[in-house]
Amino acid sequence: MDVFKHVTLNGIFLAIVAHGVIGISLIWDKILLKKPAMKDIVPYVFWLGATSVFGLVLIPFGFHFPGFKFAGLAFTAGLLDLIASYFYYAALQQGEASEELAAMGGFSPVATAVLSLPFLHAAFGGSIVGFVLMSAGGFLMFVAEKQPLRKMLPRVLLASIGFGLTNVLQKIVFNGTNFVSGYVFFTVGTAFGSLMLLLPPHWREQVFENSEKASPSSKAWYMVNRIMAGIGSFLVVLAVARTAPSTVEAISGLRYVIIFILAYAITKWKPKWFQEDFSREVLIAKSIATALIVAGLILAGLRGGVASSGPQ
Repeated sequence: MDVFKHVTLNGIFLAIVAHGVIGISLIWDKILLKKPAMKDIVPYVFWLGATSVFGLVLIPFGFHFPGFKFAGLAFTAGLLDLIASYFYYAALQQGEASEELAAMGGFSPVATAVLSLPFLHAAFGGSIVGFVLMSAGGFLMFVAEKQPLRKMLPRVLLASIGFGLTNVLQKIVFNGTNFVSGYVFFTVGTAFGSLMLLLPPHWREQVFENSEKASPSSKAWYMVNRIMAGIGSFLVVLAVARTAPSTVEAISGLRYVIIFILAYAITKWKPKWFQEDFSREVLIAKSIATALIVAGLILAGLRGGVASSGPQ
């Protein structure tokens, strides 16, 4: 029982499960975003943020007001997470699933590590070699693509910096209060951000018009996928509470391996869902990137993932 508890509370293990679930969810999102009634990003991000309000169900399980400082930081982290998600989903919609999102596997961990230095006074919480290998795998996924850097870089950098700041702020909060208290204010910030999307009239029209036009099956599959993405996002936050944010972001390379594998399978066997370009050179490069990420995961796992110093 003690071994099971140790494994399930291990930040590395939580991050692996989380990013695996999110990788599957992102491919599902890519399929849904091909549907005409689901093609606008603003409604998509709005419902992503609105459903985060379900995090309030944790209030009976250890919530207490953490003080205005930590409540404000958690709220800001939730708001930043939604902003970063906008650029993340914009990349998913406009590019190939295994293409622009793969770039995040390299840039996001580095952004998180750099931002961790001034705010957390430590960039890494586990194996530095593992971090380097996983980040290198993410960058290799990126450079293997044929899309011009100028087209991809703005969205990738904005999302990477946004998620990096989110992760660092979350870690500061979890070092100062317990997980439930920090997470509740984080979800309040995300839900508040989604409400702000309703202020511009044309965005508000998009949200409600797209909701009406979408078929019942599209709505149902969207909500199922939102639950899956919500579980993955929750586990990412829990992993950040248990280990270094840069390590959690480095493990995000796993989601791009899953995206690569599933995108290849769909292109070969279900091309009507969506198709991507998989040349021989791309396949070789991404296979090497996958090996680097797996090697990094093994090294990170060997070093363990319980590195939280704050209240739990």
